[in-house]
Amino acid sequence: MKRRWAKTVILFVAAGFIVSGCSPGSGGNGRNEAAGEGSAAIRIVVNSLGQTFPAGMDENANPYLDYIEKNTGVRVNVTLPPLNGYDERLNVIMTSGEPPDLLNTSNPSWFMNYVNQQALTPLNDAIDKYGANLKKYIPQEAWDNVTVDGSIYAIPSLNEVQGTEIVYVRKDWLDKLGLQPPRTIAEYTKVMEAFARNDPDGNGIDDTYGLSIVERFGRTSPFLGAFGTQMNAWYERDGKLAYAGILPEMKQALAYLHDLYERDILDPEFPLNTIEVLGDKVATGKVGLYSAAWSDTRSYIAQSAKNDPSAVWVPLEYPVGPGGKGVYEIAVVRSYNVVPIKSRRAEDVVKLLDFIAGPGFKTLKLGFENDVWQAEADGKLRINFEAHSKQGYRGIYGALADIADPLITKNRLEALGAQYRLYDNVRQIDANLMPNRFGGPPTPAMGKHLVKLTKLQEETFTKIVAGLSPLGEFDSFVKKWKEAGGDEITGEVNEWWRAAGRTGGN
Repeated sequence: MKRRWAKTVILFVAAGFIVSGCSPGSGGNGRNEAAGEGSAAIRIVVNSLGQTFPAGMDENANPYLDYIEKNTGVRVNVTLPPLNGYDERLNVIMTSGEPPDLLNTSNPSWFMNYVNQQALTPLNDAIDKYGANLKKYIPQEAWDNVTVDGSIYAIPSLNEVQGTEIVYVRKDWLDKLGLQPPRTIAEYTKVMEAFARNDPDGNGIDDTYGLSIVERFGRTSPFLGAFGTQMNAWYERDGKLAYAGILPEMKQALAYLHDLYERDILDPEFPLNTIEVLGDKVATGKVGLYSAAWSDTRSYIAQSAKNDPSAVWVPLEYPVGPGGKGVYEIAVVRSYNVVPIKSRRAEDVVKLLDFIAGPGFKTLKLGFENDVWQAEADGKLRINFEAHSKQGYRGIYGALADIADPLITKNRLEALGAQYRLYDNVRQIDANLMPNRFGGPPTPAMGKHLVKLTKLQEETFTKIVAGLSPLGEFDSFVKKWKEAGGDEITGEVNEWWRAAGRTGGN
């Protein structure tokens, strides 16, 4: 059976023996050291987003950084830590003798932990002086997520879209096996079993999966939604907010995924699958149905069709199960830009981010006009795809203070190619969101407990799905979660709920 060889590896992963590393390297270049004492440059530590630079350029020497510096009057020195162990590297940097002027993280627990330590600079005054565009384009909901006791401790960057996942299937495999596009969770299971057992690629080898997901239960959202739950969400139950990970609906969803695993339908390597590994399996014909990101049609799915001209991918309706259907809603805040308390450059940081969210937004989102894109007479965009790809690194800077502009999003996604259905994908996701009812800032207890609780959840769920722990272990997990800080978090979440006067929905 496909899954047996993977048991030992999964045991090690579930037990926490395979963890993300933390490189001690700086991730920057010579300019970081050259900035030194008294330098006019602000020092910022940001996420590379996996982007690379053209030959002869780097994070501190390229036209987009020149553009930012010229228009803000602020010199910038950039450090890009390794993606593997990024937040751990930020911890090391924060405890150094001279931390930088700006750090960017997408981890709300990391942010709240340093708020609790009083290690971050309140930014209210600097925003009032130099953040007119930030105040104009960032909604109050996002400011609420970074405000604690009246003090703003981060400048938020926004998510451009409201959700991520949409199910895609190889229609040529459906046709070959005489199957119809599935609609219910039972029909999905039938299709996935056929893809795993009936040699849909016709190579005579047992080498295809019915479903593949990624580490930490990524790309499971539509299947969880069929049972009425999502990872890391809060839903109303009896007038109070309850954490989705401890609800009976999650237990049902885990039982379903375990059943797929036991029947050799679910990819047994799921605890080791990064997004890139899953993408490679899609591109090389090992997977014919999976929960794709809305942008995968332009990457992994497009590569699949390039590798195999007979591959035809189409979107599916979300699976309907006992809990309905739907996918998770992304938080309004994409990442947090914080200024360490030891920095004296908060005003320059705000000037930088205010430009990125304001006058610089369109250029950093789309690229240089008449180089990467041109506007047509009807307002639509025409993109130079070679320049667009070559200059993709601009997103490193634009993502620091991204805002939501629906018209630019629509024009950009449509210009990238009608064949990819990017804007249609986003609209289908938006129509099937399961709202997370907690929309406040990370609570103090989250800063204290969420990292260990998340690890407990990931390890327990992995063991249950892989059959290394019985389903009954879920009940023990719920008890441990509550005692290890979950009840404290729940209390604070419901304090926010009551203070906000929120009611209704689930």
